[in-house]
Amino acid sequence: MDKPPGSPRSGSAASDIVRFAKANRRRLSGPGLRAFVAIADLWGLTEEQRRLILGYPARSTYQGWIKKARERRDITLSVDVLMRISAVLGIYKGLRILFAADDKGVEWLQRPHKARVFGGAPPIELVTSGKQDAVLTVRRFLDAACGGFYMAPTSDESDGPPNDDCEIIFDSTDD
Repeated sequence: MDKPPGSPRSGSAASDIVRFAKANRRRLSGPGLRAFVAIADLWGLTEEQRRLILGYPARSTYQGWIKKARERRDITLSVDVLMRISAVLGIYKGLRILFAADDKGVEWLQRPHKARVFGGAPPIELVTSGKQDAVLTVRRFLDAACGGFYMAPTSDESDGPPNDDCEIIFDSTDD
């Protein structure tokens, strides 16, 4: 069955028009911003860092957005700001998948990291650099780690023996 033009999975430019339409952005802006604030609180970010993540809006603009979001009033954020919020939500999700406790995920964000993409800096420095691509880079890194691509073992894992090929189990429904 063909997807109607503009449906999320139609693959056409029309889908972007619908997805980025003002009404759709308005629908996502308040809840997205409230989720962003909750995550930023968890991560202990300053107002300056929060503004950097969101593209560095003026302080009064940022505070106006937050006020409207908290009061559940209509707010319509730009595609750029929503993309940044989406990346932060993805980072949070990735950390929750990889780490059992929020504090371990926050610790991972704040510790220097050996992966080439971080250049020895803590991932939070990339997230708060003010560049959309930097936030998306951290999200992509965590998406890859969640998908099974290599990530350095945690201190708990590095003390144990390495996995052996016989420990890999493929579940077959043909049995």
